[in-house]
Amino acid sequence: MRALISVSDKSGVLEFAKTLEDLGVEIISTGGTARLLEENKIKVTGISDVTGFPECLDGRVKTLHPGIHGGILAMRDNPAHMEKLQELNIQPIDIVAVNLYPFKETISKEGVSLEEAVENIDIGGPTMIRAAAKNYKDVAVITDPVDYKTVIDQLKDKGSVDVDVKYDLALKVFQHTANYDAMISAYLKEQAGKETMDETLTVTFEKVQDLRYGENPHQKAAFYKEVGKQSGTLVDAVQLHGKELSYNNINDTNGALEALKEFYGTPTVVAVKHANPCGVGSADSIYEAFIKAYEGDPVSIFGGIVVANGEIDKKTAEKINELFIEVLVAPSYSEEALEVLTRKKNIRILKLEGIEKRYQGYELKKVMGGILLQDTDSVLLGEDLKVVTKRQPTKEEMEDLIFAWKVVKNTKSNGISLAKDKMLIANGPGQVSRIWALQNAIRQGGESLIGSVLASDAFFPFEDSVEAANKAGVTAIIQPGGSIRDEDSIKLCDKYGIAMVFTGMRHFKH
Repeated sequence: MRALISVSDKSGVLEFAKTLEDLGVEIISTGGTARLLEENKIKVTGISDVTGFPECLDGRVKTLHPGIHGGILAMRDNPAHMEKLQELNIQPIDIVAVNLYPFKETISKEGVSLEEAVENIDIGGPTMIRAAAKNYKDVAVITDPVDYKTVIDQLKDKGSVDVDVKYDLALKVFQHTANYDAMISAYLKEQAGKETMDETLTVTFEKVQDLRYGENPHQKAAFYKEVGKQSGTLVDAVQLHGKELSYNNINDTNGALEALKEFYGTPTVVAVKHANPCGVGSADSIYEAFIKAYEGDPVSIFGGIVVANGEIDKKTAEKINELFIEVLVAPSYSEEALEVLTRKKNIRILKLEGIEKRYQGYELKKVMGGILLQDTDSVLLGEDLKVVTKRQPTKEEMEDLIFAWKVVKNTKSNGISLAKDKMLIANGPGQVSRIWALQNAIRQGGESLIGSVLASDAFFPFEDSVEAANKAGVTAIIQPGGSIRDEDSIKLCDKYGIAMVFTGMRHFKH
């Protein structure tokens, strides 16, 4: 029996090779792997001794040879194959243990050059493991060090590797090479500034963890991450305390982070329930921002997600601990704050550096039989804000209008957000009718809406929303505009002295 070993990840390889040697397996190896084995007194046959041809082009060409691939691809139960091997003096290779050049690790480094990245694109490795996987009935192929033990145990117990085990190892190869090639493709496109929406779409994600279940207990679920150097996203968070995150925790926390990133440079706290903002506050400190986020809706925040873009201090932690919060995320925590927060066993505390950093990428949504792909909604406003009413909004109203617009942008459509003094007073998310969304928000906000401003994610098709807003005490409205009945809404605003601003841009969120 012969094994070919050539690995960039050397973990476990010495023990693996030594055991193979003890079992009487001849070991073929290359480059750094061969040197490591030889230094540790493990007998190795060099690739050039097998091929009769020297490695060349700085090691780019060494295993791409019939002496290697004939030994891997020959079908043992095909007499013609075995006769040809004998004729060509090629010996079968029964085990291929190869992992690939560290392309992901290379492109993840800061300042890596295109040339360095390209040099870490493996050619011979993928060719060998794909060949071995294709011939899985006769060859055991290992790409992951965790599988060394499985193969060794089989060899010790049975003298060979079961075909079902070899099948699983082969499947792992094709998953691995698909992931590897997708990373290369994505990186080269990014470097060239190429359009992602090509004729075909291949993406790769790596599992972060299995989840207990999905949205409901009868659904299986797992959490995957993109491969790359993005930061400030949930996959980069460090959990400091509490149970592992659930599917719904992750989804809701992501919605909270998307909203929080709108408020760059201003101390802000966002509370979310079922992926919709239920409390948002901006102030001079995180404590004051949390008080605003809480007071905006002290009911819905219970059992919700809270994210902050500044450090949580002891005073804020004590206030948070008066509530039941599922998840708390911040860039940092004082030692005193953590001492307070960890008194509660079930709160999930996450630290996320770069929490304000904008995500640059694409959004994927699975539909039955396909996938939808779009740019992230990274723009807040159109080219020009346009005041369309006789009355101009005051400076304070304009600040609140922009605040409310940031909130409604991250609220499920149809969405209405009502704010005052940089505080979300009431939110009306996810209704099939815009007036229903507004009516729900008005019921929630009550008398506190007097002097508030209103943001709508899309235009008002009818006057009813202006009527309802006026009765609730709203003094200014921001909306995209673009309805054929815009003039009716403008005239009604003029009648009531309400300032109205058009953004020229809508923000549907489904």
